[in-house]
Formats: sequence, structure tokens, C-alpha cells
Amino acid sequence: MSEKRIFIFGAGYSGKAFARANKDAGTILGTTRAPEKFEALRQAGIQPLLFDGALTPEISDALEKTTHLVVSVAPEEAGDPVLNAARQTIAEIPALEWIAYLSTVGVYGDYGGGWVDETTECRPVSKRSMLRVAAEQDWLKLGRDIGRPVAILRLSGIYGPGRNALVNLENGTARRLVKPGQVFNRIHCDDIAGALWHLLRDDRGGIFNITDDLPAPPQDVVTYAAGLMGVTPPPEIPFETAQLSPMARSFYGENKRVANTAIKAAGYRFRFPDYRTAFDHMWAEGNWRDGEARSPMKRS
Repeated sequence: MSEKRIFIFGAGYSGKAFARANKDAGTILGTTRAPEKFEALRQAGIQPLLFDGALTPEISDALEKTTHLVVSVAPEEAGDPVLNAARQTIAEIPALEWIAYLSTVGVYGDYGGGWVDETTECRPVSKRSMLRVAAEQDWLKLGRDIGRPVAILRLSGIYGPGRNALVNLENGTARRLVKPGQVFNRIHCDDIAGALWHLLRDDRGGIFNITDDLPAPPQDVVTYAAGLMGVTPPPEIPFETAQLSPMARSFYGENKRVANTAIKAAGYRFRFPDYRTAFDHMWAEGNWRDGEARSPMKRS
């Protein structure tokens, strides 16, 4: 089997986790908008390139040899930035075998706390989720046009080392907002990486919810993390009186429980099926701050 050449548009938090999970799988290149992030990409095993919405000769050359394309760039009012800049180039990649587009469970909208799965109608509420639905359709259409499988990965709230309630408690930013009946799903970055590699190996297309098995009230996660740390959780704040940015408030306007039926049917088994398993692991390993293991009791 020939070597995989993987190109990531938008090699951020999830993209770096994906690359770190399997550095020996082939050549991985990835883009960022900030040159100062190049070194972090290199440390994750990614050859960095600059992408600010326009193709460069370096990106065009890299795409020419790409076998697997991963897209993790948010859509804009004018459409998907990657398709706007590179649709024809991508359509003409001779060795391309598979495309993955990282989307969001926000595309489902509000289901009043009810369960949704991959067969559920998308009823997006926020503008950003409406743009996501359009971008998903654009990528699926490209796949049909060029005869390549496209995997749409709908992600729930992403967390992992450096981005979790333990970190928030340590730096004093954790809050326990309480809105009765409100739940969210979550997903550890290692399971985003695991699901991507699982689908990539078989060049499998389709729509997949990449989310945990335990939709839960957000305040419960903070309480659990505080218990692990042996600290008192912050006081509960009623949602109605909380000071929130418009974007943060909009997340609470959607309430649903998201099932991960399709990715399990495809044979993937989650490393962290719920936040408790993940927090227990991160705390025991001492890698919750930044991924580097250390004593879990160390304070800095």
C-alpha cells in the first residue's frame, strides 16, 4: 500500500490531536493562519503551511500529492473558505482517495432535550450552524461530483488536555451555570482523532456524530472536576442572571441529546465514552494542563 499523504486545512486543536495520534501513518501537512503557530504544528508531526483564504504555490503543490484531505475550517458568510479557494484544485487531485469535513452537532438545532441521531432532520437555529449545514452539503456535492467518499464528522463540545474544567478551576474561570433541563454532549479530542483514523483507514464516507454517551448538565462536569481536585466547586449561577456573551448564550438556546449510532456501527469504540472516564484518566496521568504527564497533585 502506498504511503498516505494527508493534508489538513485548519490544523488547530483537533487537527493536532489527529496528527499526534498516528505520526507514523504517513506524511501530514496542515495549515494555520498564524506563522507563530508553525512550531506547535511541527511538534505535533505536521508540516506547516500558511492559509488565509487564498491558495499559495506551496499549498497547490502539496494538494497535488494528497491522498486524504481533512477540513477543519469554519464556514463564512461567503461560503466555505476552502472550497471558495480550492474547489477546482481539490477536484483535480489525481491521488485523492477520501475527504473528511469536521462539522458540529449544532446543525441539528433545538430538540428540547430529546435524542437526535444521524437520521434526524437538521433544524439549525444559529447563523453559524446554518452556515455549517450549507458547508456540509457543498462538501458532499463535491464528493459526488468527483466520485470520492466524504465523511462528515459532527462534533459535540470539544475538550482534552489544556481545554477542560480542571484547567478552568485552576485558573479561576470555571462557572456552574444552571439552566433546568439543559444538557450538552462532549467529545475528547483523542476520540475525534480516533474516529478520523478509523474512517480514514477504510476511506469510509457518510455522516457521523462524534460525541460521547453521556449528555449531561454543564454544572455537573465542573462539580466532578472539583471533586477530583479536592477543591470546592464555584457557586451555582442561575442562567437567567448570568452575564454571557451572545455566542455563549446562544449555545444554551439548543438542547438535545446526541447519539453516536453511525460511528459505532462502523466499528469504532470510544476511548472516553463519558466525561468522567476522561477526567479520571487526565487527572491520574497528570496531563490535563497541556498533554504532558506530571504529578496530578502538582500545583503551579
